[in-house]
Amino acid sequence: MDGFAYVALGSNLGRREHAILYAARRLHEMGAGRVRRMSSLYESAAVGMGVAPPFVNAVLELVPLLTPSDLLQRMQAVELELGRTGGHNQSREIDLDLIAYSGQVVDTAYLTLPHPRYAERTFVVIPLAEVVPGFHDPKSGRTIEEIAAGLAGREPVRRISGRTR
Repeated sequence: MDGFAYVALGSNLGRREHAILYAARRLHEMGAGRVRRMSSLYESAAVGMGVAPPFVNAVLELVPLLTPSDLLQRMQAVELELGRTGGHNQSREIDLDLIAYSGQVVDTAYLTLPHPRYAERTFVVIPLAEVVPGFHDPKSGRTIEEIAAGLAGREPVRRISGRTR
């Protein structure tokens, strides 16, 4: 596979930081790809979830060894392994989203790339900008800086640890 894949990781239950780091390691161990870089860990409010613990978030840059669909399947296997029980807008032990893959634009029932809502999520955009400051949205062509500027004043994201890799 050529290029890079960007995976957003989030957790708001249990040992949040541990879950993020473990998920990143498991993706590598399961043959999904080689971890090239990982953002700092960030904390953000659980948006749209009522009263819920805050999330810890990060973005991972992988040199993928699988197709986008196969990578997504491995990501879902890691979620199950870590005990993910919550669905969309629910607290969960781990949440993995495939944000972008080698500049591809994909729109199927199973997979949409780039992720259809990543540019609305400060907790994804800020760590993505840290990992790949030159990122361009493959669909809109906007830079990560333009996307981040459009999110100014939205939910705050606070860095809680330095870059992990």
